[in-house]
Amino acid sequence: MSSLETNSIGKYSGNNVSIDDPLKLKVLTTTARDALSNPQAGDTIFNETTGTIDFYNGSGWFATSETTYSTTVDFLVVAGGGGARYYHAGGGGAGGVRSSVDNTGGTGSLETALTIVDGTTVSVSVGGGGSNHANGNNSSFSTITSLGGGYGASTSVNAASGGSGGGGNYNRPTAGSGQSNQGHDGGNASTQSNSSRVAGGGGGGAGAAGQASPNMDNGGDGGIGIVCNILSAANATTRSVGQVDGSDVYYGGGGGGSIASNSQGHAGDGGKGGGGFGWRPTNVAEHANYDNGDDNTGGGAGATDGAGTAGGSGVVILKYPSTKTITIGAGLTSTTDTEGSNKITTFTAGTGNVSWA
Repeated sequence: MSSLETNSIGKYSGNNVSIDDPLKLKVLTTTARDALSNPQAGDTIFNETTGTIDFYNGSGWFATSETTYSTTVDFLVVAGGGGARYYHAGGGGAGGVRSSVDNTGGTGSLETALTIVDGTTVSVSVGGGGSNHANGNNSSFSTITSLGGGYGASTSVNAASGGSGGGGNYNRPTAGSGQSNQGHDGGNASTQSNSSRVAGGGGGGAGAAGQASPNMDNGGDGGIGIVCNILSAANATTRSVGQVDGSDVYYGGGGGGSIASNSQGHAGDGGKGGGGFGWRPTNVAEHANYDNGDDNTGGGAGATDGAGTAGGSGVVILKYPSTKTITIGAGLTSTTDTEGSNKITTFTAGTGNVSWA
């Protein structure tokens, strides 16, 4: 039998009931609510599963609102890096980087974590790297979109703007621009040339601009990426995401500019954070290989002397309380780790929907 407990009952002159202290309803989970025997029309409870006030109308239970619970989600959203081509091209720009943890791209202000109402579906998309004369593809989480990196210039094509800009070429020396709060500009190229001695500028990185090629013998280095330890270095290594250096993880390095076969100096190095190295001839003491940008870093492609290179694919990493459960829809490749009191879900490919409960 139910009982009513009160400190005092007083006469009230109005037509309403006046209660000095907060009214405490019976608290039940959805399962316990549905297990009540013989509920009556007008029965009302607080549903601790959904955070709603529920009432029975004589035939079923109904909530007076949508769920009042939500999940705070920190994020790192890295777009695909820009591609690069031949004829002593500029390096590809890194994919744009937006983050609510540690650092964000373009030396901008750190972003604010998103609050997602439980049960609400939001989208995740991981952008692929661009190839040849192609920008990288955008990556996104809910309302956050990072732009693909700009491709590097070649003899016949200007450098492109993007999350970070592509580097210039001796024939088209002006570099591409980076997006504010995502990345930096590429490096311009020297216009000097003499008997196949030319060089390209470095692609922009999330943490710094690409280096200009100072002369016809030396290519520009790709801009450095940013440190973001939303996923620990140990788990980043296991997942093959980011570029791990000690306890730090870098994302969004620009690609290095290449040099020509008779150049006497050095091709550009890739920026830390997955940027590819520029091409250099075999008579140079350094390695002669050029590189694609590293996958799941958003690194820009190193410029080539051949058919072209691709930027690295992007990555989306989400951090939320370990008390919450994520539901991941079809089309996404992901892994979830537990680090302390948080879960970290890393998306390495695909497009799809997620929600929390």
